[in-house]
Amino acid sequence: MASAPVFAQSVTGAVAGRAEAGQQVTITNPSTGLTRSATVAGDGSYRIAQLPPGDYTLTTGSGEAVPVSVSIGGTTTVNLTGAGAVDLATVQVIGSRVINRVDVRSTESATNIRREEIARMPVDQNLASVALLAPGVQASAASFGGLNFGGSSVAENVIYINGLNVTDPYRRQGYSSVPFGFYEEFQVKTGGYSAEFGRSTGGVINAVTRSGTNDFKAGVEFTMEPKAWSMSPRDQFYDNGDIVERDRSSRDGGSFYKANVWASGALIQDRLFFFGMYEQRDSNPRDIDTVEAWYTESNNDFWGGKLDWQINDSHLLSLLAFSDKAESDTLKYDYDWDAATRGAAQGGSVAGSGGDNWSLTYTGNFTQNFVAKAMYGVNKRSSDSFSQWDPYCSILDRDTTYTTIFGPKTIREGCAPSTSGISYRDDEREAARLDFEWTLGDHLLRFGADHEVMDSTTSALFPGDGMRYRLMGVVPDPDDPGAPQVLPNGTVIPAGVTAYLDGRYKVTGAPVSTKAQAIYIEDNWNVTPDLLLNIGVRADKFENTLASGVTFAKADFSDMISPRVGFSWDIKGDGTAKLFGNAGRYYIPLTNKLTDYFGGGTIDEHTYYVLDGWEERIDPILGTPYLYPIIGDQLGPVNTEGNAPAPDDVRTAVARDLKQVFQDEFILGFQQALNQAWSWGVNATYRKMTRAVEDVSIRHVEGCPWYSGDWPILNPGETNTLWCPDTNDWVTFDNSKDGYKALGSGLIMGYKKPRRTYKAVEFQLDRAWDDKWALNISYLWSKSDGNIEGPVNSDTGYNDTSLVQYYDHPAVNERFGPTFNDYRHQIKIRGSYKFNDMWTVGGTLSTRSGGPITAFGVRWPDDNRSAGGPSEYSGGGSGWLCESGCDDWTTRQLVYTAKGAFGRMPWVTDLGASVMWTLPSDRIDLKARFSVYNLLNKQTEINVHSRYESLPGTQMPHFGEAKAWQSPRYMQLVVTWNFF
Repeated sequence: MASAPVFAQSVTGAVAGRAEAGQQVTITNPSTGLTRSATVAGDGSYRIAQLPPGDYTLTTGSGEAVPVSVSIGGTTTVNLTGAGAVDLATVQVIGSRVINRVDVRSTESATNIRREEIARMPVDQNLASVALLAPGVQASAASFGGLNFGGSSVAENVIYINGLNVTDPYRRQGYSSVPFGFYEEFQVKTGGYSAEFGRSTGGVINAVTRSGTNDFKAGVEFTMEPKAWSMSPRDQFYDNGDIVERDRSSRDGGSFYKANVWASGALIQDRLFFFGMYEQRDSNPRDIDTVEAWYTESNNDFWGGKLDWQINDSHLLSLLAFSDKAESDTLKYDYDWDAATRGAAQGGSVAGSGGDNWSLTYTGNFTQNFVAKAMYGVNKRSSDSFSQWDPYCSILDRDTTYTTIFGPKTIREGCAPSTSGISYRDDEREAARLDFEWTLGDHLLRFGADHEVMDSTTSALFPGDGMRYRLMGVVPDPDDPGAPQVLPNGTVIPAGVTAYLDGRYKVTGAPVSTKAQAIYIEDNWNVTPDLLLNIGVRADKFENTLASGVTFAKADFSDMISPRVGFSWDIKGDGTAKLFGNAGRYYIPLTNKLTDYFGGGTIDEHTYYVLDGWEERIDPILGTPYLYPIIGDQLGPVNTEGNAPAPDDVRTAVARDLKQVFQDEFILGFQQALNQAWSWGVNATYRKMTRAVEDVSIRHVEGCPWYSGDWPILNPGETNTLWCPDTNDWVTFDNSKDGYKALGSGLIMGYKKPRRTYKAVEFQLDRAWDDKWALNISYLWSKSDGNIEGPVNSDTGYNDTSLVQYYDHPAVNERFGPTFNDYRHQIKIRGSYKFNDMWTVGGTLSTRSGGPITAFGVRWPDDNRSAGGPSEYSGGGSGWLCESGCDDWTTRQLVYTAKGAFGRMPWVTDLGASVMWTLPSDRIDLKARFSVYNLLNKQTEINVHSRYESLPGTQMPHFGEAKAWQSPRYMQLVVTWNFF
């Protein structure tokens, strides 16, 4: 059964239960020698906390020994006396340990999965694949991917590795990661987090890495996915026979190989331990279309390590460090589909990502009743895009005036492979935490604080010498052919000059920063021996600053208060069944992307030169000839009118006293362990979000005519205050009634208040692994409704967090109905079976119902302004579709369509299977696992074209037809050889 956690961001666990009062209870990890003891309280209860995950032995004064498994973030109940006392004979007979079947000391919801369990099943080697095993977690069908937790969008989740937040601070969508073999255990949180946790309205992946022990161990692992083992996606065509926009895909594919070597052991027996890993990865994806082909080569490595210093049994210091830097090179070629031949290279690009990361964690057990923990760490990420030609080639392009005079080009001009510039982004998070636990009788007080500084530095510039040269023709004025031509810098073009170069030097971007802080306190109160109340409160604050150092937005502790309350009732008093529930509020801060959009500075200068002819040069990469302009005399001074420093006044760009996004959540559930192997449970969840922070199209504010077409950051549908340059004062208006002026009719109106609700009922049945077989089955019914999905928009494929199109026009958010990720039915099954010491098989099945199909038009009644763009991937859209009189807003006959009015997409099913061979030897640990993913090779549609109209009454040709499909079948061989 999914074990509910105790500590939201904890990388440790606990053991608790009942024993004879005054008795000494000792827990020992045989692998590391760690020993902790506790004296049983007068009421017969004991608890030993802050234990690193692993296998332990629990002993009492009488010498009885109980094998116990401790999981990340959970409390394992071991009753030594009274109801539910451990039957040592039974534990020994099944060859297992006391495990966390039902965590009666928790009010949260989560799924814990250990590395050994995943090794027996077809689970791909990434965090997302592990998270997808949990009920209520689905892969987004949006063009930008990601994970949906409990009806939330992909931009609301948080990922931790050993307590360090590694979530992308820029868009809050990606995350840093380590190789699969580097992890020890995973915890997937889907709701009910304690007050220790915040900055998420979605879900959490909480992972802990492997550590060393007293025994020296080492191993190698090889993962192979050759192209021959993968099915290529099918070529997809629309109903009219046209091939889809993605072009051909049946020859796409590529191979993937990786190998790692690891070692662990003790530098000082029982005190200082190490774990280290190095991994080499090699992949070569191919994207082959009808007339073009992209060949990518990616050869990257990873290094990582962990040191654990048990200063003594009461004090532990852990250091984690890893680097996930990666780079891939892509070359673009001409391609002849019919002849299946590749032509000459035409250009290329390089993409970089990742960074160096580390954290240092101290845990101190100062007394049996008081524990402290401190963590400090740095998480770095990058996102770079450039090309192999950048050091050598400046961008050269043509203005139509040049082509008009001299005709189209007949030979390659310039060597830059594209007109795109170089872009860099570096993100760094500096994180620090303090957490305390203090046991006072029936109360376990937990309190602490955390502090994160998230810096993002972006830049975009032109390659080569930093200039983009545009060929310009001097076209005479038809009304006065002899009149002199004047450049934008005021310089008259000399007589006889028929062509010149516009050299543009442009650098955009600058550092922005977010400082986030939080304090929390909670009381875990054992009202009775069988009833636990969890009462807590969390307060957050943050400040986003621009490149100029000016505050863009901020919130104080009093603005983001999150009460949390929960209960757990040990129904039988023996730890085998519980009724639990919780209610809480959860906030998310603003992202650096939002700040960067408004706060970066720009250098944008133009220098003009006479074109003195052409010369032939040789491409530095391809070795082929091309023409390049000869740059002549400079014409006048540099034009600096486009320069824009980072703003130092944002009063018209962001509302004063901006309120932050929150979500309220309520969960009620029941769990029961039928015996040591079987357990089951059911729970119901309700989530509600009623606030957004977005850029809003403001075309009218009563009392301030200045707002006639601006896009400030507001709380849409609520009362907001902005600075009015006309009156040199603040103006307050109700955005549910004011803010938009219709084009044509002049009607004044506001925006609907955002609302999103999620309702779900989850059933789960679990059989624990007993060295023979294991099984987990879950069914989830859910309903996601709203007029927004969240801070991103999957319907139209926009992932700039809090900068999407819900409030570009009132029509976009007027419809309340099923959201893009509303999958009503979800079934998941996973299991494994061991035939003998040599052969084990595993399987996974995930099937869900399809999402809704919604139509997006371009207008709405009494307004001639577009509510959505004319193309498929443009933003926004209206539920009103034009049937007649479409050329004029006064004659249009529009029909309203609800969200999901055009049916639903089909069910999506993914079946995986694996077989693992183990060398039957006590001296050699050699395993080989062959896995098949999407065994049935289903390539079901998962997303469709939603744009119904390009213009009023002009229907798009492919509305309702698929534009994205399920990934095809692929196979994987993993060979592991461990040395002991």
